[in-house]
Amino acid sequence: MRKAFKLQDLDCANCAAKMENGIRNIDGVKSATVSFMTQKLVIEADDDRFDAIVEEAACICKKIEPDCVILR
Repeated sequence: MRKAFKLQDLDCANCAAKMENGIRNIDGVKSATVSFMTQKLVIEADDDRFDAIVEEAACICKKIEPDCVILR
């Protein structure tokens, strides 16, 4: 499954790169991109674990940039 999410309050391009790398390392993620310019997160991952993967991605984003929220 592939889905795009809007990111709210992403303030740093370097943080976006860190988030992208962290999300790519989640088990089951095929690809992940975080665009600072468009404030978007695109995740391609296993269908059966997709919701759990998005939750893990949200935790990673919070650790790197506490104000950043994934809008679902």
